[in-house]
Amino acid sequence: MLGLLSGKAVNRNLGLLLLRVGIGLSLLAAHGYDKITGGPDLWAGVGANMKNLGIGFWPTLWGFMAAVSEFGASILLMLGVLFRPAAAMLAFTMFVAILTHMNMPADAPAAGLKGASHAFELFCVYIALILTGPGKYAFSLIRKSDLRDD
Repeated sequence: MLGLLSGKAVNRNLGLLLLRVGIGLSLLAAHGYDKITGGPDLWAGVGANMKNLGIGFWPTLWGFMAAVSEFGASILLMLGVLFRPAAAMLAFTMFVAILTHMNMPADAPAAGLKGASHAFELFCVYIALILTGPGKYAFSLIRKSDLRDD
């Protein structure tokens, strides 16, 4: 049991695997699946949130991209494939979600910091994952460790 609490690389890599799969599966199941199967009307509503960034054109495209991010990038995150671009897409999606909650009318149920807290937490997780990388237990075509003569 004490071996699991050590700072060994195997434990860090298992921790990153658990984090990738847990966070990826959670977002995919709770948000991404509904968005990707929601269709153009839902995508347009989600994409309208880009107005918080001053982007009012093509709301259906932006909503579809948010759906692809929450569904497809979550799968890539879990697998560790195209990991940093996938985490960056997810971080951006969470950034837009934060702005959306912060710009809601004060009397809206999900307005303000309380409403934005989940998106902010996930934003921090995705930024941290961009910085750490996927860990050893990830699918990859070429790994730096494969190129070394250990």
